[in-house]
Amino acid sequence: MARLAALLLLPVLIESVFSISFFLPVNSRKCLREEIHKDVLVTGEYEIGEQPNTKTNLKITDSSSHTLYSKEDATKGKFAFTTEDYDMFEVCFESKSPMGTGRIPDQLINLDMKHGVEAKNYEEIAKVEKLKPLEVELRRLEDLSESIVNDFAYMKKREEEMRDTNESTNTRVLYFSIFSMCCLVGLATWQVFYLRRFFKAKKLIE
Repeated sequence: MARLAALLLLPVLIESVFSISFFLPVNSRKCLREEIHKDVLVTGEYEIGEQPNTKTNLKITDSSSHTLYSKEDATKGKFAFTTEDYDMFEVCFESKSPMGTGRIPDQLINLDMKHGVEAKNYEEIAKVEKLKPLEVELRRLEDLSESIVNDFAYMKKREEEMRDTNESTNTRVLYFSIFSMCCLVGLATWQVFYLRRFFKAKKLIE
């Protein structure tokens, strides 16, 4: 029973619900970053407090500066996209006003992001596929199980990559150590012969 409870709690720890509220000063830019796996649905909802003579732009990009979502003079809305690769994604809010800073209060921004199973609308899926409540819950558990398997597979892949990197580094360090020892032995041998010839030339030794 304890194992079943741990298994049911694990998806809650793995799936991400990113919700935050903050104040954005006038004529400033604030970005939020998050790493997300490949082929993951990401949905979000935002709401920006209204301020006179202030224009706030929203832009979502990946590490290659590809624009996934962009909205000028944003006030309230939703966005959704599916990741093509494991990457770092950046959500940026930029406030612009001709009035200058110090004259207009900061804007309150609310951002709610979900990805993975949490981003799916199972009520809509139930309506489209005409699923019963139990079937919907089974579908959700199936998606959670698949998400767990994918996460473990990714962690295993990263562990293998780190292990290969460590083994490669250890091999290079070993070869470098052997090369350094050979250089030291060669240098010491050269010094011995050089000093021997020098002392013989000075007739200090026979």
